[in-house]
Amino acid sequence: MTKPREPLSLTLDRIDSPVGEVLLVVDAEGAVRALDFADYEDRMHRLLARHYGAYSLTDGQAPAAVRAAVAAYFAGDPTALDGLVVKTGGTDFQREVWAALRAIPAGETRSYGQLASAIGRPKAVRAVGLANGQNPVGVIVPCHRVIGANGTLTGYAGGVERKRWLLDMERGVSAR
Repeated sequence: MTKPREPLSLTLDRIDSPVGEVLLVVDAEGAVRALDFADYEDRMHRLLARHYGAYSLTDGQAPAAVRAAVAAYFAGDPTALDGLVVKTGGTDFQREVWAALRAIPAGETRSYGQLASAIGRPKAVRAVGLANGQNPVGVIVPCHRVIGANGTLTGYAGGVERKRWLLDMERGVSAR
């Protein structure tokens, strides 16, 4: 008889940002498991359950270096998140898409088609879009850097205005 798996124990930190409170979820080793905005907390919980099954979330602080990187990013350092360790569930395909997202330099954008081509699956545009939408680690795994084929800012789970702010900040454009 197989013993049931213990719930994944995670810590939830809350950090203020110019575009709203950020929810930062880390594991015992300090790896980031989720990042979302407080107004999308329900979605964050759905993604955590989908990716990890049972989990427990305790209010606390993320490691100082992780908190500092998140704060530095929102204060205008577009590369501050690059070195953070991220662990995600998801399928092999989803993790491949998320790795390709992290390879997009700050301030640059790619279309879903370009992202599909970057992972060697140029016909998988829809699947790439779906994987993008299942990303539990927004901003660090920068799904906001994906735009429509015609260059428009298309659906971002955190809202198009937030997407615009994130891209403008990364490009060094003054906030509106």
